[in-house]
Amino acid sequence: MEKIISLTSENITTEHICCAFSDKKAVEGYEARKQWITENLKNGFTFKKFDIRGKVFIEYVPAENAWCPINAPGYMFIDCFWVSGQYKGKGYGKALLQECFADAKDKNGIVVVTSDKKRPFLNNSKFFKLQGFEKCDSAVPHFELWYKPFKEDAPVPQFKDCVRQAECDNPNGLTIYYSNGCPFTEYYVAEVEVVAAEKGFAVETIKIETKEQAQNHCVPFTKYSVFRDGKFVTHQILNEGYFNKFIR
Repeated sequence: MEKIISLTSENITTEHICCAFSDKKAVEGYEARKQWITENLKNGFTFKKFDIRGKVFIEYVPAENAWCPINAPGYMFIDCFWVSGQYKGKGYGKALLQECFADAKDKNGIVVVTSDKKRPFLNNSKFFKLQGFEKCDSAVPHFELWYKPFKEDAPVPQFKDCVRQAECDNPNGLTIYYSNGCPFTEYYVAEVEVVAAEKGFAVETIKIETKEQAQNHCVPFTKYSVFRDGKFVTHQILNEGYFNKFIR
């Protein structure tokens, strides 16, 4: 099995970050994500990948610094975890998870946001259940929080109350929240602004630029979320086709 590489402030300029490295549409977003990673390395953010030309990586950070509205003191939070294509089912995911286990050995445990079934951009709860994780909380409409405690007296993680209604402050039109935690958001937010205008929708885009904003967001997925008339619609990144599917 290939070696595992950890991104640092020294090697991030030369190492690829797995997602979107061959997608010309995400060039600006790709560089913005590298900058986002660089800034978060200062807060204990870890990005590990196999030394291959593929999407095989894991990201995690102390939960106190996670860009996610959770209460999980002393835990390590898994942010993005991706094993794709030909690398699935060959032990790469387990090997990356073991890296997280090793780095979190002195913590209360590990926590991760998943969903009630397999969905784009969200971690798969089935995998974590097989690795000994348990569900500890849920948030409408489909978000779940799973954890694996390392200590008997470890507190049980929870979502913050701000996610319980899945509603944003703008009661009119479309509201799209996004961050540079994903390289695709910048491009597709701009595309959907055009599509929405052509279809007669008022749209407000709000960039989440700090962990404090993310930790007080109204749904657990802070990389991208869409609301219509204040109600959550989807966390899936919209292009013109998905716009027609989700916004009717």
